[in-house]
Amino acid sequence: MKPFETTLAEDLGTTGHQPPARPAKIRWKPSVTVAAVIERNGRFLLVEEDTSDGIMLNNPAGHLDPGESPEQGVIREALEETACQFTPEAFLGVFMSRFRRTRDGEDTTYLRLAFCGTASEADPTLTLDEGILRTVWMTVDEIRACPERMRSPLVLACIEAYLSGVRHPLSVLQTHMSVFTAPTRP
Repeated sequence: MKPFETTLAEDLGTTGHQPPARPAKIRWKPSVTVAAVIERNGRFLLVEEDTSDGIMLNNPAGHLDPGESPEQGVIREALEETACQFTPEAFLGVFMSRFRRTRDGEDTTYLRLAFCGTASEADPTLTLDEGILRTVWMTVDEIRACPERMRSPLVLACIEAYLSGVRHPLSVLQTHMSVFTAPTRP
């Protein structure tokens, strides 16, 4: 017998007890976010936000909320973070990154659904989301020059996809009606 092989009798022990319980398998659940890539006259709209890791730059982006489609989520997030009405025109793709928070070591994988489109001028009657300090318009060269200021590597990855001409029709995303209603009990 090989050193690490055991028989069922050995696993059960001589007293007939059950084998030790295996730890429950933890289901991996990435954090789903939506992001808007907004370009105007060669500049991209970013938000400067105060995070637990310092002041960082990000695309207008945030978590997809229960009961909304990805398109609804990106419109809401862009409005909350920029005070601009975002109109998605195309889907850029699905982007993933893994991040370990410096403050508490939390390990999170982000699954980002990115859109490109146009935005209105900012509505001066709206306030920006908590933590958003201001909006900034930057060229891609300015963004590339400061990767340490990006909240995620996905900020530039989404912009690079946009610049390379990636555009998928919004129809590639399908949201079943069950998302918009609470499930019924059997």
